[in-house]
Amino acid sequence: TQKVIYLTFDCGYENGCTGKILDVLKKHQATAAFFVVGNYIETAPELICRMVEEGHIVGNHTWSHPDMSAISDREAFAQQLQKVKDAYQACTGQEMPLYYRPPRGEFSQENLEMADELGYQTVFWSLAYVDWLTDDQPTEEEAMEKLTSRIHNGAVVLLHNTSTTNAQVLDRLLTCWEEMGYTFRSIDALAAP
Repeated sequence: TQKVIYLTFDCGYENGCTGKILDVLKKHQATAAFFVVGNYIETAPELICRMVEEGHIVGNHTWSHPDMSAISDREAFAQQLQKVKDAYQACTGQEMPLYYRPPRGEFSQENLEMADELGYQTVFWSLAYVDWLTDDQPTEEEAMEKLTSRIHNGAVVLLHNTSTTNAQVLDRLLTCWEEMGYTFRSIDALAAP
């Protein structure tokens, strides 16, 4: 019922947009969750550290971005998450927050149970748009229309850090949402009992 938005970004690799995204989040005093894969931690450790230092959550998006619903072996499932968790700790010196987002949202009931057994809270989304095709980016106007017309109370918004459109439009978008009466909250608030 509250005009709250939870911002989340899926991070498969770094292509120069994340710094600008972090700058805009800082300007708006908005916290976000960044769901990262293994190579992101290996190739952009300075951005991982910046996310943590600026109060964002870094969540687990698996080591290699597979279809997790096809993995029924508990050990193989756990390894996809553990490798990211270990890399995060090596990078930051901290324990990784236990938030998990299945790649492409593909999951099975068994997957959800396995994630829960490992202590993870699985985080999906309620608002997304096609922003991940780096060679076919939406225009800023298309992004604004899709993301403002469908916003709703309690929205968990999924954006991709690789989107040049997102980097260009984010300041305008957050300003628009604020003018609509929305505030931004960390996904920690969703996990609170």
